[in-house]
Amino acid sequence: MLGYEEDVDLSRIRVVASDMDFTLLADDKSMPEGMSERIEALDAAGVTFAAASGRPLYTLRSLFEGLHDKMAFVSDNGAAVVCRDEVVFKSLIDPKTVQELTDFSLSRGLIPTVCGLDACYVRSCDRAFDEVFRTFYYNIAYVDSLDHLGVEVNKFTLYLPEGNAVALCEELFRPAFGDRLSVTCGGPVWIDIMNYGVDKGTGLARLCEHLGVSTADAAAFGDTDNDVQMLELAGHSYLMANAESRMERHARFRAPSNNDRGVAVVVDRILEARRSALG
Repeated sequence: MLGYEEDVDLSRIRVVASDMDFTLLADDKSMPEGMSERIEALDAAGVTFAAASGRPLYTLRSLFEGLHDKMAFVSDNGAAVVCRDEVVFKSLIDPKTVQELTDFSLSRGLIPTVCGLDACYVRSCDRAFDEVFRTFYYNIAYVDSLDHLGVEVNKFTLYLPEGNAVALCEELFRPAFGDRLSVTCGGPVWIDIMNYGVDKGTGLARLCEHLGVSTADAAAFGDTDNDVQMLELAGHSYLMANAESRMERHARFRAPSNNDRGVAVVVDRILEARRSALG
């Protein structure tokens, strides 16, 4: 796999899309120092930075206060796309499907979370995992039952505290729902389910179309399964050094690890190339 220094023609890049956890954020969930200034500099150089995450829109917005008019969000693994405060796309799951997923999950003793546009709905009996949930969902509504919630839902997520998300995704959820829903892993403890055809790749494609930019001129950073489509789509794809080797076939370049602030390192190279091109 090529090192990030071997990527060339960075001056053509017009969109930079980055996953959050274990990609942009360090293991301690901290943002690279000076990231806000980098996003503003990218905007000034004609490049749109996009936070591309399984996290919901309201959580992502809170992490980038004061920057909403200078960047984009590909939230809920592509189920909602917002660019400079304009809603570009949203995909809502049919309520009957949400109920089917709920029944299927609970009958197997799993922990579902129902992701609405404004809040995440979790059973009160699962409040013991509140600290974990609040890392990703900044607005949680604890309810006695998830049956027939009557809210707009764009993502259904399973929390697997035993770390067996990949196995359950392949052995249970993809066979049951993969022919009509988009099923992916957001790391070892999360399974994310969206409408069919919804993923970070289609989210990035919709953002690029909105901006009038070719995906060949997009850069993408990621580390795990729910980043695959985005990495395969972008003309400049970077896999973090902390990612598992099985992910190498989905990207062209290796970036420094999340703890070594690999996204910021490459963004600085992109900024330098853009500034040189603009004179």
